[in-house]
Amino acid sequence: MSAVIRQESRGMWLGTVGVAIFSLTLPFTRMAVAELNPVLVALGRAVVAAIGSGLLLWWLGAPRPTRSQLRALAVISLGVVVGFPVLSSIAMRYVPASHGAIVIGVLPLATALFGALRFGERPSVGFWIAAIAGSVLVIAFALWQGGGTLHAADFALFGAVVAAAMGYAEGGRLSQTMGGQQVISWALLLSMPILLPVTVWLGWRYGIDASPKAWIGFGYVSLFSMFIGFFFWYKGLALGGIARVGQVQLLQPFLTLIGAALILGEKMDANTVLFAIAVVAVVAVGRRMTIKR
Repeated sequence: MSAVIRQESRGMWLGTVGVAIFSLTLPFTRMAVAELNPVLVALGRAVVAAIGSGLLLWWLGAPRPTRSQLRALAVISLGVVVGFPVLSSIAMRYVPASHGAIVIGVLPLATALFGALRFGERPSVGFWIAAIAGSVLVIAFALWQGGGTLHAADFALFGAVVAAAMGYAEGGRLSQTMGGQQVISWALLLSMPILLPVTVWLGWRYGIDASPKAWIGFGYVSLFSMFIGFFFWYKGLALGGIARVGQVQLLQPFLTLIGAALILGEKMDANTVLFAIAVVAVVAVGRRMTIKR
């Protein structure tokens, strides 16, 4: 096995761990926003994660980002620190986590598009066919569940997809030189001057009185979804490539469905399992397609 193949395989495994962590984001977010303001949950989780980021950067003795790195970190912050959390938290107030999971299923294709347009990755025709086929399966499942229509909250979810794809692609690229831990840590820390006062005001305006169940949901999205998961995810993208490793996200909707069933008691039927099998097969095909980097 060549060094390149070993590196891509390691990237796929790390990316899979990251996706497994991210897959529980919507169920735990829905648990939190049932009692707390959704924007407070979205920004507050970044503030909590930023505290851990500051400690980690101090412990690592990490150098300050360069000017070009700061520009990339600003894009990452806009995408995964603010954009995705805010839009997905708002959506979780109105639709089940299982529904949100399916709409978010178009994220792998969006991530591949950002990787191709922004950083010059050139997936083969076969790869695009596999990516589009997987995304079509996911969208068809969403329409089937919704009786042929999309919910109003779907627009927020599609916006969340664009924000996440932008942040994933930019972070995956920057991780090649900075490292995944430092990328998400600096993105969070640099957001603090804006997010902290806004979060404090939201807490004062809407209150923070909630049950332990809601705070457990908030704790998960703060420590795992917003912080630890990115260690694995950005490292995987850096090693295996944005387009290729990004396809692992096609598994995320179905892992989320399982999480929603176990955590929230949401329904998962045999048709969901069949769609999951089909998507896994498409991911396996796409994994074998050529991508020029």
